Amino acid sequence: MTLPDQLTVGRAASVPLVVLLYAWDFPHNEAWATALFCVAMATDWLDGRIARRRGTTSSLGSLLDPIADKVLVLAVLVMLIEDGIWPAWMVAAIVARELLVSGLRLAAIERGVVMAARDLGKLKTWAQATAAAIGGFAAAGAWSDAFGWWALLVALALTWISGLDYARIAPRVLRGTI
Repeated sequence: MTLPDQLTVGRAASVPLVVLLYAWDFPHNEAWATALFCVAMATDWLDGRIARRRGTTSSLGSLLDPIADKVLVLAVLVMLIEDGIWPAWMVAAIVARELLVSGLRLAAIERGVVMAARDLGKLKTWAQATAAAIGGFAAAGAWSDAFGWWALLVALALTWISGLDYARIAPRVLRGTI
């Protein structure tokens, strides 16, 4: 397994600890959880950079990277519902889109096609991650919850715009012509 793939697996493995830190009530737990989340998400940038520099991009990495991102970001979004940072409907709308696009990816794999992340998908991931970080620090008391709400609204809009981009190419993927 390459170093970029190891970083991706490490990002996915950080999810239970991030969730535990949000759930466990001790002084500054939200700040600790959000800091760990930010470090874990930084590996998304790092693994891609290393893979491209070394020319070691892999099908495994193309498949695992977006899954690790989704699991980590969605875990934080869900955990922050209880803190009142944003309403559950916003998170549910994001989860729904993620499941739909993941289903499309699975259908593509069945046809022998590995769908790499699209540019709008990458932008969406970073908008979601930024919203999660802003929301996490809002939960920690660093600033108003309203910042988290607005950040997630932007992420929600980009999430569905990106989803429409995937829907646009879905017929070609499902025919196996992409």
